[in-house]
Amino acid sequence: MSHLRERLEAGKFVITTEMEPPKGTDLSQFLSTAALLKDKVHAVNVTDNQRAIMRLSSVGGSALLIREGLEPILQVTCRDRNRLALQSDLLTAWVLGVRNVLAMTGDPVEAGDHPMAKPVFDVGSAALLQLIAQLNVGKDGGGHPLEGRTDFFCGATVNPCVVPLEPELKRFQEKVEAGARFFQTQAIYDIEAFARFMEIARKLPVYILAGLIPLRSARMAQFLNEKVPGIHVPAAMIERLDKTSDPVESGLAIAVELVEGLKELCQGIHLMVVGKEKDFEILRRISVLKAGVHEHRDSHR
Repeated sequence: MSHLRERLEAGKFVITTEMEPPKGTDLSQFLSTAALLKDKVHAVNVTDNQRAIMRLSSVGGSALLIREGLEPILQVTCRDRNRLALQSDLLTAWVLGVRNVLAMTGDPVEAGDHPMAKPVFDVGSAALLQLIAQLNVGKDGGGHPLEGRTDFFCGATVNPCVVPLEPELKRFQEKVEAGARFFQTQAIYDIEAFARFMEIARKLPVYILAGLIPLRSARMAQFLNEKVPGIHVPAAMIERLDKTSDPVESGLAIAVELVEGLKELCQGIHLMVVGKEKDFEILRRISVLKAGVHEHRDSHR
């Protein structure tokens, strides 16, 4: 069984993060990062050709993390495979020990390093969740019986602070109805906007893990505001980063403050780093949360 699921169902706070498999066969950096994360997080997303850049498969990366003693969350995107290949990869992941899946649409191929590739998108993320639900009851996507079923803990993504919010809420509801039980969000800096989203989310049988990207500079914060839909870094945070002599340290302090606010609203944190190992310093600073801040909280709130 998924230990991530067990912890969430027990009402315990969780910390997840993510790793990109290598672009090639050299595993040294991937394994050193895995060693850094061991015993500091509850599960690790393994990305699936993130930003449409070709890498080692998420199934392979997940199997490596299991070998290293970490619990993976297999990211599966709809961009590169039809429903036959998606199901085959999911069955393979299950027999290799993967128990958590995050269903995603996938970035457009034009954004990556193979813009000449033909996108597939045979199914969308909600339909992928439905395929996984079929595998979990012992049938394939065509309704044919399997010789042994899966029991994946299914997740998806949501952007709680995007404007307008209504279309995103519709997609969120569709994913819940399709079988998603945990959601990882876009990076959150606006606690009040996130609280408004949580007023809706806590009415549903799902767990919300708030996204967190430690800020490294005022310029980075401005870039996120301008280029990433659904992210709003408040002006006060940007000013704080602009005036400090050590913006990386100030960014980590801001991240800790955000966690203090978010932990009262949701069931966990999903840490997204930008290729800098120092960003994982935040894990040491919030490690107290791993002991279980909300042991007695309603498991769906």
